[in-house]
Amino acid sequence: MDSTNHTVHDVDADYLAAWPLPQPQAEGDKELRGHVLVLGGSREMPGAIILAATAALRAGAGKLTIATGASVAQLVALAMPEARVIGLLENDTDGFHLDALGSLDPLADKVDAVLVGPGMRDAPCTARLVHALLPRLDAAGVGLVLDACAMDVMLHMPHDWPEGKPMRFERPVVMTPHCGEMAHLTGLEKECLVGAPDAPALQAAREWNAVIALKGARTVIAAPDGTLWQHEGAGNIGLAISGSGDVLAGIIAGLLARGAAPEQAACWGVALHARAGDRLAQRLGTLGYLAREISMEVPALLEQLAHTDHIKRSADDRNIRTVPGDEQLGA
Repeated sequence: MDSTNHTVHDVDADYLAAWPLPQPQAEGDKELRGHVLVLGGSREMPGAIILAATAALRAGAGKLTIATGASVAQLVALAMPEARVIGLLENDTDGFHLDALGSLDPLADKVDAVLVGPGMRDAPCTARLVHALLPRLDAAGVGLVLDACAMDVMLHMPHDWPEGKPMRFERPVVMTPHCGEMAHLTGLEKECLVGAPDAPALQAAREWNAVIALKGARTVIAAPDGTLWQHEGAGNIGLAISGSGDVLAGIIAGLLARGAAPEQAACWGVALHARAGDRLAQRLGTLGYLAREISMEVPALLEQLAHTDHIKRSADDRNIRTVPGDEQLGA
């Protein structure tokens, strides 16, 4: 696909100010802020789901449920006192048994967004679980974010899948691959994706009916309708650390739960994640800050960006220009 002449929208402070997130009413309760379910974790990586779940709450979701392996559920519950934690039956390969559907299916009518993938290890088993969940989530209109090995749903089809039929989601989901994962999913060379991510991201978004946030120093976000965004200078090298992607996926899921559309949640999530890295680098240094610290910056960033939107709209109402410093907000 040729994207040479394709319009690319810059996800900068001005763009975000013109695209404000849904805001809960001041008198609302936690239900109105959205309920997010985070499904993931494993014996060797329970921390990933803690990072993602924390980020979902920091992004403004009001209610949190975590579904993880029974072997680590108590540990996760102690680390996340804000959450309801459900222990799922695990198999010998550290994946979840399909019996987990019995615990997950009743939640479809009670949650607004689901994140699947952080800390999961058995890709084929995870894909089977996602395929089994999809019809229920689609019927309930639940937003879905697929991260890490959960994206292998594109490669591992159910045994009764029609031969030759490509995988395509009924409703748009958000997928968050880095270039290595995108190469794995598409068969393209990683080096080609790093150098020219636009066309592959657009093609995958259209064919899969997914919002693709293809992560890198220049992150591109592609929507199924062909709209393309970019965020350049995505934070700094300090963001290239274990757990950083889990935090990004959690932020996006939290924004989805609040009522953001998939493409808005992805664009805002990428921008917040990058800005959080910039703030940490300024305070602590470019290298050495931790993934767990990224989400701590998000609430203040949300507040500042919302304030910028208020200033911009007030100025527009008065038909005057805003002060450049207010528009930039350190972007």
